[in-house]
Amino acid sequence: MAGLVAARDCARPGFAVTLLESSDRVGGSVAPLPLDGGVIVDAGAESFATRGGHVAALIEELGLADDIVTPNAAGAWVRYGTASVPLPKAGLLGIPSSPLATDVVRAIGWGGALRAYADRLRPVLKIGRERSLGKLVRQRMGQKVLDRLVAPVATGVYSADPDDLDIEVVAPGLNSALTRLGSLSGAVGELRASATAGSAVGGIRGGMWRLPEAIEADLRERGGLVRVSAPVVAVVPFVAAKGESVGADYEVDGTDAAESDIAGPAPSQPESARWTVRLADGDEIPADAVIVAAPAEAALAVLGTASASLAGLSDLDWPPASSVELVTLVLTDDRLAAAPRGTGVLVADAEDSDVTAKAMTHSTAKWAWLADSVAAGEHVVRLSYGRAGKPSETDALGDDELRELAIRDAGRLLNIPLTASDATGFARTRWTNALPYAALGERERIDRVRADVAAVEGLEVTGSWLTGTGLASVIPDSREVATRARGLRWKALTDNL
Repeated sequence: MAGLVAARDCARPGFAVTLLESSDRVGGSVAPLPLDGGVIVDAGAESFATRGGHVAALIEELGLADDIVTPNAAGAWVRYGTASVPLPKAGLLGIPSSPLATDVVRAIGWGGALRAYADRLRPVLKIGRERSLGKLVRQRMGQKVLDRLVAPVATGVYSADPDDLDIEVVAPGLNSALTRLGSLSGAVGELRASATAGSAVGGIRGGMWRLPEAIEADLRERGGLVRVSAPVVAVVPFVAAKGESVGADYEVDGTDAAESDIAGPAPSQPESARWTVRLADGDEIPADAVIVAAPAEAALAVLGTASASLAGLSDLDWPPASSVELVTLVLTDDRLAAAPRGTGVLVADAEDSDVTAKAMTHSTAKWAWLADSVAAGEHVVRLSYGRAGKPSETDALGDDELRELAIRDAGRLLNIPLTASDATGFARTRWTNALPYAALGERERIDRVRADVAAVEGLEVTGSWLTGTGLASVIPDSREVATRARGLRWKALTDNL
């Protein structure tokens, strides 16, 4: 998505833009998943955070503003062990702002609630500024709040243990508010009060997968070229002389693009571009500016080919990327119409847990457009498997085994015994996520990457491993990168006048 947004912003008169995508489609983890019966759901991201307004602004530019939808306000539940309760409403990442509220007591009991309330009696100076989210919550509010409320939410959002999450990344301003107000619950209340009114997330009628489809169409209409199944292996300084062929698609003197099926003007290159982009198939493309927008491992490998000063970035002790497997089920059971667990369930990593999934979304309860799209009596649920730092529970399972596991987990999470005959549809999708952007120490590594790349003229880098996952983080960064890249292109043009 980062590369797609950046390419679309760069494409305008006077700018020859080529988007090189290593896979067979654009959009990354914003992808369609066709189900039996003709319904298409999201295979990956199904919503966007509304903070900042960046995603909604782009959607409006693309003419899809009327299709923005909000989810069912019923909210999610949380499960610890074998018991499920509604997730307390007035909280931040599961941290309650009112520890003695009825829904908090229901979730963690009176003992846990009184321990959480003790936060208001503890001096701040005994703790100081804590970087770890898990340590802060444990010290201020106790283990029950951490295990039963914060951990399920944090794991679901960031795919990382709360002890490994940087407060300044996942909850900016929380430490400062804690220092001013004297309690963690008070700090959470202040941050919630200052948040923009309205739903924290939104979606697109028909699915988020429509967004990359619309961006690609607009990019092509602006004259940009899109090449899929075109992995890049290197970006090296450009040395070809004017008129010398540098690839199957382009000549430096502006010969037409070879692919006749791709609309768009032929690129017009100056006498000497800054870079040559080398593809796995041997093709080479000259460029004044290159934006590297790829997962961390691939991006670091390509950056290392551009300059010796960037070769060492791969050695910064990067943590392993986390993986998640999503299982989508189509269920037919009339009892699901009551949405017995709201829009879904977040599952705590408890020793006595009776389910393997870490989360379940009741998609047709969450999104009205999807409920209207499926056949009468059908419900779509999606289960998520794979916890950070632990071996995958599903890698070795065949489709039949995983389908059986997902049906059993869904039945327990919904508190409705389900059988194999209740599931009329099944699909599995595996995603390897970006590096844990919010992990402790990651900010320093990211700052190093950005600083070193900024020192190399004509080169930019973006992507969720640098910005944090979620379109609300990816889109503004990629648009800033595109602005800088356009400036480099103008400089190249004026230098050759």
